[in-house]
Amino acid sequence: MTRTITGTHPLDHLVLPTQSLEVARARLAALGFVVAPTGIHPFGTENCCVFLADGTYLEPLAVGDEQVAAKAIADGNVFVTRDRAYRDSNGDEGFSAIVLGTGNADADHARYVDAGISAGDMLGFSRAFTDPAGKSDIASFKLAFAAGAEATDAFLFACERVNAPDVDRAALQAHANGATGIVEILAVSDAPGKQHELISVTVDNPAAERQGGMFSLPNADLSVLDRAAFTARFGLPAGAPTDLRFAAVVFSVRNADVTSRLLAANSIQHDIAGNDIVVQPAPGQGAAFIFRETK
Repeated sequence: MTRTITGTHPLDHLVLPTQSLEVARARLAALGFVVAPTGIHPFGTENCCVFLADGTYLEPLAVGDEQVAAKAIADGNVFVTRDRAYRDSNGDEGFSAIVLGTGNADADHARYVDAGISAGDMLGFSRAFTDPAGKSDIASFKLAFAAGAEATDAFLFACERVNAPDVDRAALQAHANGATGIVEILAVSDAPGKQHELISVTVDNPAAERQGGMFSLPNADLSVLDRAAFTARFGLPAGAPTDLRFAAVVFSVRNADVTSRLLAANSIQHDIAGNDIVVQPAPGQGAAFIFRETK
């Protein structure tokens, strides 16, 4: 799919809280994904990412050190504070944040503050990164956060990669299910129209055109649906009332037959909705995963 959208931040990755990285790793592997080695944050959380060939990735996130995480919250770390708020409201399994790529997180933070959607102070940090071959590097990031005034079910943030690891991710992107990228993210809301300012400012396109609640990013679409429309589209439960909650991820796959055979072989229950293969959330998989063959 070719996109020509400019002036808008691209999708970088998705944050999927989980209680256990071990459970997440097993679930994602059964779904046909290659899962990266565990990454440790300096503020008590840890992840096991799934990298995709289009440059996006999933970040299953667990709390690895409760004491360090509690201190980070006390010190005003917005990332850990928002993760805790999400877990307190929704449990330890879910889909808490959409992350957008940026080359200037400071400018994004200033824009969020001006628009009244800043979720708090910026965060800069570094952590070690190791590829499957054992090659290591240091990854450094700068983050700027945005959220609705009353939202605890979802937040968004811009991620500037101050130092991107020079490691080969080809092996991490060769997924047995044929997934090559993310084409759409779906959110539910009791008032989809009220999410326009939050999303359009966060993606750095205040004039974003909406068609039925869809926001087009350079590399994916973000659709905000009311709960009835979400259920009607995919046959999935939409959950409790919410201002904004991220609910599903649509992956592009090379061959839907290969994907469905793998899911069946691994005893992963799945349904067909039109041209989509739909897998409901499960422990270690905090969102509905939808696999769509794309040409």
